[in-house]
Amino acid sequence: MLIGTLPLVSGQELKTAGYQQKEVEVGVVEHLGDTIPLDLWFFNENSEQVTLRQLIDKPTIMSFVYFDCPNLCSPLMDGIADVVSKMDMSLGTEYQVITISFNTSDTPEKAREKKVNFVQRISKEHQKDWIYLTGIQENISAITTAAGYKYTPQGLDFAHPSVIMVVSPAGKITRYLYGLTYLPFDVKMAIVEAQKGIARPTSNRILEYCFAYNPASKTYTLQVTRIVGVITIFFIIVIMIILLVRRRKK
Repeated sequence: MLIGTLPLVSGQELKTAGYQQKEVEVGVVEHLGDTIPLDLWFFNENSEQVTLRQLIDKPTIMSFVYFDCPNLCSPLMDGIADVVSKMDMSLGTEYQVITISFNTSDTPEKAREKKVNFVQRISKEHQKDWIYLTGIQENISAITTAAGYKYTPQGLDFAHPSVIMVVSPAGKITRYLYGLTYLPFDVKMAIVEAQKGIARPTSNRILEYCFAYNPASKTYTLQVTRIVGVITIFFIIVIMIILLVRRRKK
């Protein structure tokens, strides 16, 4: 259900405004650095019972939806499909996507039907790497609470925020990205951050060094000071080498 004027609320924004986390009904209280409970079990779209520990073995983009949502959820999943199709990272190898329904009325059959609508932009060999899950209330409440994801029933629908979160292969929450559309670079950087602890390509390490997450704009920004410092040191070293070579020639 569309939230209307209800804001997306991060944990940092709550602290700044002086609110207590328990007062948030709809929004996100960021739990960066926390580890989600990996032993929770759900049913995937093939009606197989699986635990998050079985599924999460690489950086994972996670989202929460419900399948009969008349507004936010479909655009959110469309936004995920769009950014996945545009990123120069290998789905299934470098990362995966997990979407969890927070409506206990949703079934694996519904999940399978919903998934078909959003994996068309992804090659068939990688469609299996976007996993849809449904479950019982106890486990749904446990995972949404761990993620700081706040939603509330409104009649037959729900008021809820629009956000994706990225977790590491160990299940640690490393980033929240808000909205219905996502920049490929922002998502790639979030995945690169989540790769810590596993082997990363050199190019990814350079990206992580040059860019940092800006909580105010909720995007990644170029770290100009750090880059200028590296360039300055590089030129100093070059000049020293030139001077030493000239001295030896003399």
